Amino acid sequence: MQIHVHWTPKVSEKFPELSICIGIINNVHIEKENEQIQKLKKTVYEEVRAKYKIETLKDNPTVRAYRDFYWKLNIDPTKTRPSGEALLRRVLHGRELPRISTVVDAYNLASMKTIISISGFDKDKLNPPFQIRFAKTGEAFTGIGMNKLITLTDKMLVLADEKQILCIYPYRDSDYTKITRQTRNVLIVGYGAPGITDEQLKEAVETTFSHIRLFSGGETEMVKVFKSPFAENR
Repeated sequence: MQIHVHWTPKVSEKFPELSICIGIINNVHIEKENEQIQKLKKTVYEEVRAKYKIETLKDNPTVRAYRDFYWKLNIDPTKTRPSGEALLRRVLHGRELPRISTVVDAYNLASMKTIISISGFDKDKLNPPFQIRFAKTGEAFTGIGMNKLITLTDKMLVLADEKQILCIYPYRDSDYTKITRQTRNVLIVGYGAPGITDEQLKEAVETTFSHIRLFSGGETEMVKVFKSPFAENR
């Protein structure tokens, strides 16, 4: 699959340093859960509980970068938390991550560990090229876990392909393109924000793939960071 990502001028002007990392892994075999993922979850929970404290998490530079970005998008990050932070807080409070499937749990683990917001999509339901743009007022969207369409506004940043909105950037994925037990080919996105480095995004996607290969097999096709044209021209 040839991947191209286009930023609309309005997005590039407002967020010139915005980058995303896209990775593709094919021929995965997805299970509900297995022994390997149970062991890794236990290890990673212990690691992050030793490394982070709930009281000081808001001062972490990655958490701060996403929170500042959310405020610029008119999203209150104390109510709609960036996904990496939300997952990490869950574990720091003594709870476990949701059990969905070996692939979804793999990228949730990577998101929690790196604090980078990550999406996973069924690659065979996508229609690239992709675009990072503001929604058109009145566009309809159904996210994972929603039981009805919601109507978007032109202040909402989205990742879209040629036919549909894939994600309200960077926290709500489309129900139609979600990963299921029938998914065989997976596309992962690590979402940037001002202050998040390309290396952090690449590490998040590569960590995801190392987990997926351990739990579900598969072969990596690509991992690449895509930058706003404004950033490339600086």
